[in-house]
Amino acid sequence: QVQLVESGGGLVQAGGSLSLSCAASGRTFSSVAMGWFRQAPGKEREFVAVISWSGGNTYYADSVKGRFTISRDNAKNTVYLQMNSLKPEDTAVYYCAADPDSDYDVWYEYDYWGQGTQVTVSS
Repeated sequence: QVQLVESGGGLVQAGGSLSLSCAASGRTFSSVAMGWFRQAPGKEREFVAVISWSGGNTYYADSVKGRFTISRDNAKNTVYLQMNSLKPEDTAVYYCAADPDSDYDVWYEYDYWGQGTQVTVSS
């Protein structure tokens, strides 16, 4: 059974940092891209960041560029999202996803999803 399990969410003050992890099990994802999305209440799920299978290429949403960093450890089958300088508008449920079919910034292109982890940034 393929599983993606996120961890590391929580409550933080504006300007603070959080580090999210996504551990995969059931198959190896070392040959596919992996991404992070987020969804705030009443809003659509939006792209945050993606990393290529090798880790050599990364792309970010303009809203998080310069503040968030995506990375991966294929030996551990894990992808990370380091979030710095957090803002209240970053508050959302953050989802890990794997293996996009084509467009990496479109949520329905991904074949595998985690259950999500809540990130809340207070002002």
